[in-house]
Amino acid sequence: MNCKEIYEMLPDVAAGLSGASPELQKHLGTCTACSAKLNDIRETMALLDEWQAPEPSAYFDTRVMARMREEQARPAFSWLQWLRKPALALSLTLLMAFGVTFVTVEHRDLLKGNDAAVAHAEPGTAVGDLQALDKNHDMYADFDLLDDLQVQDTNTTANP
Repeated sequence: MNCKEIYEMLPDVAAGLSGASPELQKHLGTCTACSAKLNDIRETMALLDEWQAPEPSAYFDTRVMARMREEQARPAFSWLQWLRKPALALSLTLLMAFGVTFVTVEHRDLLKGNDAAVAHAEPGTAVGDLQALDKNHDMYADFDLLDDLQVQDTNTTANP
């Protein structure tokens, strides 16, 4: 047996929970470190057996109950009390639901390109031109047709 295995068994041996095997007895007789550790554990256990938990004072329960009555009688005002009230909780819930619904509807309308959600700008302005490009995206996406028209114009001007 090695010392690591013995260290794990020492608390049980010191408490008398497990019988000491002949190997353990032999190791403790030859190893001074393990036998010193066993003696330290036995001394610690003896001190713990002698130790008495202190008794609470005679008026401990009376003082605790008086303190609890004081705390219950004291009016506490905090924001958490307002949140506990059902009317306020209901109104905050409805306000949040309205806000989430409003933001979701506006966001959905903007993503779909709904004309009701987008204000129209005057044609010829930067915003108006961008809105026209967005509105006519399918038509402008076919640039091959525009390139063919430009090539025909250059051929007609080059061959008069």
